[in-house]
Amino acid sequence: MARDAAPPLDGVLETALYVDDMERARAFYEGVLGLEAMFADSRLTAYPIGGRSALLLFRRGAATEAAHLPGGTIPPHDGAGPIHCALSIAADALPAWERRLAERGVAIEGRTEWPSRRPVASVSIYFRDPDGHLLELATPGLWPLDAAEPANRG
Repeated sequence: MARDAAPPLDGVLETALYVDDMERARAFYEGVLGLEAMFADSRLTAYPIGGRSALLLFRRGAATEAAHLPGGTIPPHDGAGPIHCALSIAADALPAWERRLAERGVAIEGRTEWPSRRPVASVSIYFRDPDGHLLELATPGLWPLDAAEPANRG
C-alpha cells in the first residue's frame, strides 16, 4: 500500500432509508420484498441483504439526537426526500420480481438495459416504496465491480 493510500474498504455494511410510518414501511419491505427483520423497534428496523449488508429503516426524525449505548455513542442523523437504493438480483430472477411487484400492485416506473460486454446486458427495474424512495432491482453487470469486467456505463 502506498504511503498516502487509504486502507481498503471491504464493502457497504449499511444503507439507511428514512420513513414516516414504520408499520407501513415494514408491511412493504416484508410483504413485497420478502425481507425478514433481524432487529426492530419503534425507531429502527434492520433487514439483512445478501448476507453481507443491512438495509436500515429509521423512522424519520427518530435519530436526530445522539444515541448513548453501553458501548458508545451514535451521532445524530436523518434524511429527507426520495432517496435511491439499488438491490442486486440474479438475472434469471428478474421475471419473477416483475410478476411479484405486479401482483402486489407496485408499479414499475422504469426499466433500463445497460450496455455490457457480457453475453447478456444488465437490466434495472425501478419502483417506489410507500415513502417515495426509488428502489432499483439490478441484474449482474451494472457496474464493473469485478476487476476482470470492463466499464459499462458512460
